[in-house]
Amino acid sequence: MTHEPMTEAALHAAALQSKKKKKKMAMEASNNEEFEVGCIIAIKTTLGDEFEGQIITFDRLSNVLVLQEGIKSTPRRNIRLLKANYIKEFCVMGKAEDPLDINECYIDLKTLQAREESAIRQAEMEAERIGVGVTNEAQNIYDALSKTLPVRWDKTVIVVMNEVRVNSPYRPENVSGGTGPANDRVKKVLEFERKRLRL
Repeated sequence: MTHEPMTEAALHAAALQSKKKKKKMAMEASNNEEFEVGCIIAIKTTLGDEFEGQIITFDRLSNVLVLQEGIKSTPRRNIRLLKANYIKEFCVMGKAEDPLDINECYIDLKTLQAREESAIRQAEMEAERIGVGVTNEAQNIYDALSKTLPVRWDKTVIVVMNEVRVNSPYRPENVSGGTGPANDRVKKVLEFERKRLRL
């Protein structure tokens, strides 16, 4: 039996059929099949991401696939949670040992604690930048000044360089304290920022 070369239309139809089959496979996986723990799969998502990972678990109720990404020779790995309905297509690459084997798991508690402490410090610094009981205009002036000078809040007063104070309504004539040159500098920066902010 001889086969004639496929026409462009036939090639297009075959490509569409293949695409539908892959999509159907992904949908079946996300809706009907259990993903087997330990399998290594290559995934393409509907958002265009492509990656490989080992299945740690699949929660049927929430339709979430939990994958471990990373190279076995290093202790660092990423854990990715993926809604199965975002899987465009996938391919099983093989199977590996149980990813939840306690003897093989490595958790660097010092690094985790350092990351936690860093995140808390960052959140505290961000919180200190927000004035309590001040207007949006005052906060905008504070944010603008903080780009060029060290500033902090003292209740509703902006303290610049730990010596110059800017009181409400935050105009150059409301600047006090500090040395003459520091006071003049803050007035100039404040005047410039107010003009830039159109206040």
